[in-house]
Amino acid sequence: MNTQPKIIAGPCVIESAELLDTVARTLVDINSRLGVDIIFKASFDKANRTSIRSFRGPGIDKGLEMLADIKSRYGLKLLTDIHESWQAEHTGQVVDVIQIPAFLCRQTDLLVAAAKTGRTVNVKKAQFLSGNDMRYPVEKARESGAADVWLTERGNIYGYNNLVVDFRNIPDMKEITPTVVMDCTHSVQRPGGADGKTGGDRRFVPMMAMAAKAFGANGYFFEVHPDPDKGLSDAANMLRLDDLEDLVRKLITD
Repeated sequence: MNTQPKIIAGPCVIESAELLDTVARTLVDINSRLGVDIIFKASFDKANRTSIRSFRGPGIDKGLEMLADIKSRYGLKLLTDIHESWQAEHTGQVVDVIQIPAFLCRQTDLLVAAAKTGRTVNVKKAQFLSGNDMRYPVEKARESGAADVWLTERGNIYGYNNLVVDFRNIPDMKEITPTVVMDCTHSVQRPGGADGKTGGDRRFVPMMAMAAKAFGANGYFFEVHPDPDKGLSDAANMLRLDDLEDLVRKLITD
């Protein structure tokens, strides 16, 4: 039985074909050296940015075309998120995992549409819900035909531009579904706390990952960038691409 954790990594948003290539080549190298199977993640549209002036991405048509190109040339599995029900069918033709954003995890039509694609559905726990509350989104997806549903912890918000992670949510959610992922980069965000955009503190990312491992997480999500401070979304909390391999090595070593 394969007990290797699921690793998800990639830039927050599709900024350019060059960025996708840079990250994909690194993930392929890490997979080869460590014997893992990192899933490539990037968003074609960041529909929930703080400001209307924030960069959102290339959109669904161009974005999925770019992701399909990465899959074809590098053989990586793909994950991306959707924000509206009509996006599910088109997205499911390209990616292996459809992700439901945390703010939208109770949107029944979105969950049903994602489930009907036959792809794995990764549901991020809302910042306003407990781990136990996530049984209901999972139920919606499963009863709509989803064969495999993952849950992702990403912290809770209590106002004042900060998040708090209660790691007890991880074992609670593992009672609902076998795969529970720790979102190690979004959990260090400071939502809306950087003058019209989301701030964060990437120095805590490795600690979030190791703490989640101690609580039984069997998946880890990292947004990575070769130069995070120049990233067009979530710059402050993305992990440096060059730091990913050492962290993954620690997570797969007992």
